[in-house]
Amino acid sequence: MEKIKVLLVGESWLTASLHHKGFDYYPQSAFDDGGAEYLFKALADDSHYEITQMNGHEATEKFPYTPEELGKYNVIIFSDIGSNSFLLSKKVFVKGEREPNRLKVLEQWVKDGGAFIMCGGYLSFSGFEAKAKFYRTPVETMLPVSIYTFDDRVECPEGTEPEIVLPDHPIARGVPKDMPYLLGYQETVLKEGASLIAKTENGDPLIAAWDYGKGRTVAWTTDVGPHWLPVFFAEWPGYARLWKNILSWAAKEI
Repeated sequence: MEKIKVLLVGESWLTASLHHKGFDYYPQSAFDDGGAEYLFKALADDSHYEITQMNGHEATEKFPYTPEELGKYNVIIFSDIGSNSFLLSKKVFVKGEREPNRLKVLEQWVKDGGAFIMCGGYLSFSGFEAKAKFYRTPVETMLPVSIYTFDDRVECPEGTEPEIVLPDHPIARGVPKDMPYLLGYQETVLKEGASLIAKTENGDPLIAAWDYGKGRTVAWTTDVGPHWLPVFFAEWPGYARLWKNILSWAAKEI
């Protein structure tokens, strides 16, 4: 059986801070790959899944422009990276020249048989202050959920208990029912014809999936790691099983 090749785009950031200590101060910068490490760990014991990360600061110039480039992978994941990173390359934003809309290219690639997953985060779906802005884009068109035009975060510092509602779906098979609590997620609306596999206490989609043309797409509306997804959720045995199922279903192996 051939490997499932996955491209994880985003789930990283650069932080610049200024430290004041009495009379003196100094700047400091740091790079963080966010929750990607937890997803990598979940798949580490299974060589069937080959996952590559394209960091957020690389995607603006390096994310594929053609179906052929996308075709090197079975599944594309966007996680905590906004639409501007795909729409405003240097050629467009700096030089003022035209180029292919990579979100349109991605949508057509999925329609022709590819697979796409969007994971939640402050720059996913609509996002913090609606800055991710995937609503009214080809990404929203192909997702199994509709995206709000306003800040769609649901912060749950008290915790929210998710529930698997479609246990017979291939994505849920073998996943324990006692899912740990979450600390937040993105509020979305399930589209007609899509499968609601897991939901939050409020009844909002946590995992939704459907066939899109010849391809498949999945919405996972919370983080892949802290803060919305606590460490103990990422280390819960069902987390690895869940993600292997998601990737295998999206790639049409199950």
